[in-house]
Amino acid sequence: MIKKQVGVLGATSLTGECTLRQLVQKGWHVHAFSRQAITDHHPKITWRRIHPSQPADFDSSDNPIPYWLCAAPIWVLPGYFDLLIAYGAQRVVVLSSTSRFTKEISSDPLEKKIVQRLIASEDKVQTWATAHRIDWVILRPTLIYGHGRDKNISEIAAFIRRFGFFPLFGAAQGLRQPIHVEDVALACCNALDTLNLANRSYNLSGGEVLSFREMVRRVFEAQNLPPRMFTVPMWLFKIALWGLKRLPRYRNWSPAMAERMNQDLKFDSSEAQRDLKLVPRPFKLTAMDLPYQSKQ
Repeated sequence: MIKKQVGVLGATSLTGECTLRQLVQKGWHVHAFSRQAITDHHPKITWRRIHPSQPADFDSSDNPIPYWLCAAPIWVLPGYFDLLIAYGAQRVVVLSSTSRFTKEISSDPLEKKIVQRLIASEDKVQTWATAHRIDWVILRPTLIYGHGRDKNISEIAAFIRRFGFFPLFGAAQGLRQPIHVEDVALACCNALDTLNLANRSYNLSGGEVLSFREMVRRVFEAQNLPPRMFTVPMWLFKIALWGLKRLPRYRNWSPAMAERMNQDLKFDSSEAQRDLKLVPRPFKLTAMDLPYQSKQ
């Protein structure tokens, strides 16, 4: 029996790696594309090195790859449209982000630029796929966390571990719905496999709604540390950020992050839960979700 063939772009990303494991468990044969040379050997995973200067290169002796997942940033995908066509793509699942909605009014020009790239890229994917009669599904996760490798909760955890406290702006009561990366990976797998759903966009959110302040408190709790959260005025926050940005880990932090602590970033994901058979877990960090534990 020939296994279902799926190509994965962004296979070495956090979401990509989690999805690879789940796809293999579900009986898929995965063609994992990476710009790096990967030497891992797995009977159900074929690693393929992809060159940005020649993204459309493919082996004409290969079997078609009808299913595709883009776990890389969505704006990367248009550079590989020809590659997907060459492999006979019939269905593509793409990860975007709810940031396209939440950061539209950001005070940070860089964040606004990212929003514009997300919106433009979603439009490009839909237009291209429709023109080539390729089914498309766009998934927009909220704040992703898990395995100590995300850029959200893990950054908060690392800051707390380093400094012993976390600064908050105002009441920090903006609502959040963190979603575990394994739930995002499951949504990707189900979107690939649910053929009666096509040409749809879904928001993906976690199984619990909580305030930003409560979310940070649980990060303290997961590290067995007393919660030390200090409310600071914006002017002091900006001064602190000026110092932090000298450290590589915090160079992308901005005042806009503080402003969003009081903004509700809540999304209805009932359609995704129904159509993709997704039951996202509540926000409960395990040791393996912390950056220093996951590497042990």
